[in-house]
Amino acid sequence: MRLDHVSYAVSAGELADTVQRLGATLGAAFTDGGRHPRFGTRNFVLPLTDGIYLEVVAALDHPAADSAPFGQAVRRRGELGGGWLGWVVSVDDLAPIEARLGRESVEGHRIRPDGHDLTWRQIGLNDLIDDPALPYFTHWTSPPEDHPSRVGPATVSIHGCVLAGDPDKVAAWLGGPIDSPLGEGSITWRPEADESGLMAVDFMTPHGSVRID
Repeated sequence: MRLDHVSYAVSAGELADTVQRLGATLGAAFTDGGRHPRFGTRNFVLPLTDGIYLEVVAALDHPAADSAPFGQAVRRRGELGGGWLGWVVSVDDLAPIEARLGRESVEGHRIRPDGHDLTWRQIGLNDLIDDPALPYFTHWTSPPEDHPSRVGPATVSIHGCVLAGDPDKVAAWLGGPIDSPLGEGSITWRPEADESGLMAVDFMTPHGSVRID
């Protein structure tokens, strides 16, 4: 179990400006990730160290964005002004999580601008919608060399996250220590926050530490 990516959602009209702003803040360039046909969304990705990536995603004017849970979550976050949508944990085997949750994972795929199709399975998105502090789980079925963290050189890393919510609930959801997916990173909790969710991410860039909230 490891952190796969963190997701920042905005409206479609703010997507280009947000990608430029975050790229300038982090001192690194995003790559056009393409579209998620099943979800009615599109994204830009920034590879980070340790096989992690940052995603900036927006809902499109597409029926899938109104019917798919991921599209609904992205659209809702964008309509609220944009910000962190959540964090995603990658696992080698989804079967134990499917058994624990009593439901099957669903297929996901993203078509890059070059036409290449990336594929994975995921579970737990509805739970993230109910409690944004919870990550959802993914298992990539595309070859490792196609992982979004490999779209270019990585010069930025994550060294911490700020979460609001119930740490015991998140630990039970993960089935292990809360900070286990973050490797050497750390989680800071804000129990006093009015709403749960991913509040901020701390990055280490070539120019020093940067917090995006």
